[in-house]
This record gives sequence, structure tokens and C-alpha cells, in this order.
Amino acid sequence: MRTPLHQPKLNTIRIVEQKLKKRQHFRSKHQLFQSLGRRVMYPTITTILDYLEESNKIAFNKDGSIVWIFADSRKIKKSLKRSKPITKR
Repeated sequence: MRTPLHQPKLNTIRIVEQKLKKRQHFRSKHQLFQSLGRRVMYPTITTILDYLEESNKIAFNKDGSIVWIFADSRKIKKSLKRSKPITKR
């Protein structure tokens, strides 16, 4: 991870996270940037996206699109609790 020049505040991270969570997919960083309006600077979005990727909440496709991958629904959480780990024989 690169050293960020723009330190995002928690509320800014939440704004970006909620937008990604609601929409699930953006074709590019620029499309995400435009959807947020002028509230967030582009370098700050880049820093936030680095954080979200490190925390396994988003993934970047080969074409540069951004996808929300974090499993945070109640059904998924229940299913993960009940599931058994896969073991090799």
C-alpha cells in the first residue's frame, strides 16, 4: 500500500463504503467519483479504495471495475456460522 497523501475521515470512508455497498458494482474509479459528487477528492477515493480492498470488502476486476464482495447480510452470516470447514483427506 502506498503512503496516502490524503487521510480520509471516518465519515468519508462510510460515504464511499455505503455507495459501493448499495450499488454493488462500478465500471471504474471515475464512475464512482462522479456518483459521489464533489464531496470527495479523487486521491482520497483512491486511498479509501486501497483500504477497502485490503479489508476484503471490494475487489478490482481486470477491466478496472470495482465490485462489492463483503458478505454482510444476515443470511450469509448465519450460513457461515453453520457451515463446516473443508478438510483434506
